[in-house]
Amino acid sequence: MLKYLFGFAICLYLISNVISHPLLDLVISLTALLAVLCSLLFVKKLVLLFGIIFLTLGCTLLITSESSTGSYVMSFGEMLNLLTLFAVIPVLALPIKLGNYAKEVQAVIQKKISNSGQLYMVSSGISFFLSSFMNLAALPMTYYAIRSSADIFAIKNKERFISRSITHGFAMPLLWTPVTPIVGIVIEMTGVSFTSVLPMLIILSVIGLLLDWVTANFLSKRNTPTKKGLEASTNNSVTQVKREISAASEVQYDSSNSKRLVHILIAVLLLNCVIVVFDLVFSLSFLFLVSILVIPFSFVWSLLLKKGKSYFTGLKEHFKTHLPKMKDQFFLFLTAGFFISTISISGADKTVNTYLGGVIDLIGVNIFLVLLPFIPVMLAFIGIHPAVVFALIAEAINPSLLGLSPIVLTVAMLGGAVPAFLMGPYNATVGVMSNIINTSPFKISNWNFQFTYLYMIILIVFLQILQYIM
Repeated sequence: MLKYLFGFAICLYLISNVISHPLLDLVISLTALLAVLCSLLFVKKLVLLFGIIFLTLGCTLLITSESSTGSYVMSFGEMLNLLTLFAVIPVLALPIKLGNYAKEVQAVIQKKISNSGQLYMVSSGISFFLSSFMNLAALPMTYYAIRSSADIFAIKNKERFISRSITHGFAMPLLWTPVTPIVGIVIEMTGVSFTSVLPMLIILSVIGLLLDWVTANFLSKRNTPTKKGLEASTNNSVTQVKREISAASEVQYDSSNSKRLVHILIAVLLLNCVIVVFDLVFSLSFLFLVSILVIPFSFVWSLLLKKGKSYFTGLKEHFKTHLPKMKDQFFLFLTAGFFISTISISGADKTVNTYLGGVIDLIGVNIFLVLLPFIPVMLAFIGIHPAVVFALIAEAINPSLLGLSPIVLTVAMLGGAVPAFLMGPYNATVGVMSNIINTSPFKISNWNFQFTYLYMIILIVFLQILQYIM
């Protein structure tokens, strides 16, 4: 039942971007309302709590502003654009799986690495590379490609080592890659051009990756086992090492095919180029643009791999199994969308801008930019997704009235989302990694703390420089 309802809502959203009609808007709102009501009994308790809070706050705003009865229904449907992107983005992983690229990733790792420092950089780099195209699917793919290599080296805590390298590398492209929902929602909410902000986001992303490598190198030197400990570790695991070396040899046998990894690089560049061109040529919603390009792009790639039939089988299976799993997301984001709509309908956004303008006048724009990135990471610890946080902020803030560049605000929001992804114990990034290595999400969050606070310092400095030159 839920999968058909969610699928119908997504289809209506896509149609509404091509055909604009009041009746269609009403049907979308009613479908969104029905999706919320049908999900009530199936969502997690924490999600239910936040959803009820959003609904209560939204209804309170409509009541106090004496809005019409129709406003209560028409306020539903906001953030279907983001949910559509959540639903279709995993489709990009299909050609990766069909092409069996994981073997090539493992071959490169086994052939090129000679110490744990190199392993960390390669692991982080591959996670960075795959994240720019595959989003969450990059986490398990990188883990299973490098896990056996980690057993060859004397690493104190292998799961911590692997978790840090993968999550840190994974989080950096979330600043700029269009396949990340947070990028789409922030770009759309702030109204900036994707091409205008892309260079700055890529620069910050690369700085973050380099910071991760430098930090990891420092920690690895500090945590290097003593000679006695290293000998004991080696003696205790000699059988495992032999087994891994043997496995490495088998992988390297096919390492000539590792050049197939260039396919992924070309795909990443091509997809971004296509999105940039379409964004410049067509006056379309950025989220809608990315959503409609994902399936044909992944299909063409699968055709080139001569896996067209398998692609459609995988596509059907994806929507059959993935949509029901999105019940928590549909409930939370649609109720948050309701609250966002009521902020605008009730005129509360003008009130918030007035008060916020007073606060910024008091503390200054520069201090505001220091504080802004801390908001999503704090709320991430109570389970609120950064996309919800920024949708609320973007709805309530008018940068031009506050003397703030929309580009700087966009960079601040996307830059501030990264710590939330790295530290939020209820976030999908930490959650997926927790399931992969069978470790508490709070422990993974703690492992990421050192890198996160260093990244936050760099982000704050970067924003101050950007505000000065903009």
